[in-house]
Amino acid sequence: MLNEIKQDAQARMAKSIDALRQILTTIRTGRASPALLDRITVNAYGNPSTPLQQVASISNADAHSLLVTPFDKSMIKEIEKGLYNAELTPNTIGTTIRINLPPPTEERRRELGKQVQKEGEDAKVAVRNIRRDANQSVKDLLKSKELSEDDVRRGEDDIQKLTDKAIKDIDEVVKKKEAELMAV
Repeated sequence: MLNEIKQDAQARMAKSIDALRQILTTIRTGRASPALLDRITVNAYGNPSTPLQQVASISNADAHSLLVTPFDKSMIKEIEKGLYNAELTPNTIGTTIRINLPPPTEERRRELGKQVQKEGEDAKVAVRNIRRDANQSVKDLLKSKELSEDDVRRGEDDIQKLTDKAIKDIDEVVKKKEAELMAV
C-alpha cells in the first residue's frame, strides 16, 4: 500500500514538471518557435475555441518569424482575428500569414524571467500539495492500523526525497529557460 502511495505521488509530481515545461514553451525567447502559438484559438466552423494547430500548419520562416498556412483558405480572416486577440501582428501574403517576432528588449526579457519564476513557484506549490496528500494517505493507514509508526516515518521520508528531487528538477527547468531568455 505504501509503495502505491509513493508511486502515485511520483507520477503526479512528474506530471507537474511536464506541465511546467509545456507552459514554458509558450513563453517567447529570442527565437521564434511554433510552440508560441499553442495557446491561440480561432473561431472555426462555429466553434470559437478551436486550437490554431487544427486549422493551419505552423512553421519557422526564419529565426524571428513564423509562417501560418491555413488548411482551408476561407479561414484566413478568422486566423488573423485570433492572432490579433493574442496581441500578435499578422501579415497576410496571399494564402499564408507571416508573424514577425522582433527580439525582446532587455526590460521585456526581465519581465519574462519573472513570469518564468512565477510558473516555477506554481509548479513547486503543486508538488508540495502532492506531498501533503501523500503524507495524509500514509497517516490514514496508520490510523486504520495498516502500518506501524516506523513504516509511516520511512514512508514520509521517502515522499520527502521524491519532493526534493521534483523541486530540484523544477529549479533546473526554470534555470534553463531563464538562461535561454537572457541569451541575446
